[in-house]
Amino acid sequence: MSEKPFNEPRIALSRIYTRTGDRGSTALVGGQRVSKDSRRIEAYGTVDELNSFFGSAILSAAEHSATQHLAAILTRIQHELFEVGAELALPGYRKIDAEHVRALEAELDGLNAALPPLEEFVLPGGNRAAALCHVARTVCRRAERRACAAAKLHPLNAEMLRYLNRLSDLLFVMARRLAREGGAHEVLWRRQT
Repeated sequence: MSEKPFNEPRIALSRIYTRTGDRGSTALVGGQRVSKDSRRIEAYGTVDELNSFFGSAILSAAEHSATQHLAAILTRIQHELFEVGAELALPGYRKIDAEHVRALEAELDGLNAALPPLEEFVLPGGNRAAALCHVARTVCRRAERRACAAAKLHPLNAEMLRYLNRLSDLLFVMARRLAREGGAHEVLWRRQT
């Protein structure tokens, strides 16, 4: 069954529960019912989880004046992540484009330029904000894997898939910057003897 383009909806929820999913299915926006374990649902559910971790990382980064500019970047991306989730939930909906990917690459290049080259693997930690970005990075990688799996069954926006790939790289660099700018240090892996 081919997917039709979907016009941008206005959402108004008057009631949160509907009881329509009690038997293991849910509706995509537009009404099509699918299993709750479908690849598309897994993908946008993971993006929703990622967006939740973004909320925690933003709050943590905003606590320190030295990292508030990083919190602002995360906040902008959090809104874009909502569009990523919408693309996965709305067959035919497209919002993420090459300019979004280029913007992530520009942020990535700018933040990475101020960091020393890596000589060891970085372990998640350093401070709370950095650790939360590392968690977000790993969830982002899972969201990308889920979206790639869904793309095998449904036509998905290739720019959205590239966006998730660049975003996980940006979160790694962001975690490094947060660890250093927040007054802590990166936790480097030490080979066990």
